[in-house]
Amino acid sequence: MPTLRIALAQVNSTVGDIHGNAEAVRRWSREAAGAGAHLVAFPEMMLTGYPIEDLVFRNSFVAASRQALDDLAISLVGDGLGELAVVVGYVDADGPAHTSSDAVSGKGRRDASALLYGGQVVATYFKHHLPNYGVFDEDRYFEPGSSLTVVRLGGVDVALTVCEDIWQAGGPFTAARRAGAGLVVNINASPYELNKDDVRLPLVQRRAAEAGATVAYVNAVGGQDELVFDGDSMIVSRDGELLARAGQFTEGLLVHDLDLPAADAAPNAEGSTDAAKPLVEQSIPDEMAIHRVSVLSSFAALNTAKDGGIAERISDEAEIWAALTLGLRDYVDKNRFRSVILGLSGGIDSAVVAAIAVDALGPERVFAVSMPSGYSSEHSKDDAAEMAKRTGLDYRTEAIQPMVDGFLANMSLSGLAVENLQARVRGVILMALSNQEGHLVLTTGNKSELAVGYSTLYGDSVGGFNPLKDVPKTMVWKLARWRNTQANAPIPENSITKAPSAELRPDQKDSDSLPDYDVLDPIIKGYVDQDLGRAALVEAGNDPALVDRVLRMIDLAEYKRRQSAPGTKISGKAFGRDRRLPITNSFREGAKPL
Repeated sequence: MPTLRIALAQVNSTVGDIHGNAEAVRRWSREAAGAGAHLVAFPEMMLTGYPIEDLVFRNSFVAASRQALDDLAISLVGDGLGELAVVVGYVDADGPAHTSSDAVSGKGRRDASALLYGGQVVATYFKHHLPNYGVFDEDRYFEPGSSLTVVRLGGVDVALTVCEDIWQAGGPFTAARRAGAGLVVNINASPYELNKDDVRLPLVQRRAAEAGATVAYVNAVGGQDELVFDGDSMIVSRDGELLARAGQFTEGLLVHDLDLPAADAAPNAEGSTDAAKPLVEQSIPDEMAIHRVSVLSSFAALNTAKDGGIAERISDEAEIWAALTLGLRDYVDKNRFRSVILGLSGGIDSAVVAAIAVDALGPERVFAVSMPSGYSSEHSKDDAAEMAKRTGLDYRTEAIQPMVDGFLANMSLSGLAVENLQARVRGVILMALSNQEGHLVLTTGNKSELAVGYSTLYGDSVGGFNPLKDVPKTMVWKLARWRNTQANAPIPENSITKAPSAELRPDQKDSDSLPDYDVLDPIIKGYVDQDLGRAALVEAGNDPALVDRVLRMIDLAEYKRRQSAPGTKISGKAFGRDRRLPITNSFREGAKPL
């Protein structure tokens, strides 16, 4: 039985940085070779980054991806890595490189995987299952592949698959069983959401049973706009045993030795002769053709065994914090911002955003501004100053009352207009400092506030990125308490325990305008995340009048959310890419006909 040392390169790519991504493949391939690997696998669309969205329609972009793949194969030989099999994702197109400028949506573009060896692209595979739900629009961008590629490498049959292929029964994994593959390599760009790691392992186990083969699952890590990828790469044996698993939110190689069945000279229709029957989903249609490629290679002898180990799982709060810090760091760094700036009010939301920013970027790159009005309490100002002292971020004070008074001396405003004016003056200050000093403005609204429109457009909602956009208020408190149990507790206790308030009028509290967040957040989750209607929410035990009120607030705030800053997705349905509703919308849950 041949022994294959495989390396899963759980690494970070940048959309559009084709040269930089190719250099990363070379760098990590050298690491893999140094660890004695025979094969190294990189994530989905590693060369281009993922998702590339409408860049796929640019013929020049597709041509650059294809050229980079050919160049990479040659460069690996120049690096002395010609005997290392490298699996890498890229974007391809049918036929020769397109030269016209009229690329048509969904025509001829392929989400592809290639195996590089000996200076050549020896095998390619086109993703078969294309996701078209949630954040994915792959029916818009790609054509599905119709055949499975199996590469005979060092006496082992290795099948190539891509991301969604593992999330759907049938197709490539059933074909891999029919082909007698000993190993299925599945390259991924699977975005993070809370507890998704609990779903992945049973999923990979089901596909291993379906294929009757060991499955190597490698996932990307890093942030891309609203999405963040958490890694969680793993290897599962044909009988469902978890052999090795990488940690979350960290780059690195997962290197592991696999004892795999030798390739059958003529595999029968039931798969390789020693394959176990699938434990689940036993009757799955399969019409995929099988394309076979042989590589003249032999595995180098291994002196010592290599066990990649199994990384421990982390708590929900640790997961979310890691996702938010990585998402912010990559958004700032990949877009080449020098630093970030935010309004630090002394409240829980701005305190958590400041702590995330300091953990992500370091205190020297985080600038905070206290902007007290005539209604700002002394304890809020003290809490903001204490937060700055604990974290070491750059801190200043810009009192807004003289500016507000200047407006009021020239305009007759009252009530809500005056409250919103204060928020908008703060927004002007932050954007002015952004223009003057080059910072990215972070807005600090949480998912609960965005849901019900509890924010001032062009005021406290102003900014270029929102770390808490997909974080409900109740989770904000949990994150604050969790973070303070870690090293260098950054958040003042008073910011966590005091009643939340915008402090835009005397003695204002969030509870003056909103239900308690413990009541509000479950309704938002049901309506927004789970698409539950009024009847289901009332049946769940919520007060009917309250449900009507909350649903109306959520519906009416769509125009505000459409203009909100991007922010890291952590839930199954985030505002923006996941949830797309019309602004002009007269449908109301439970409304009686006129």
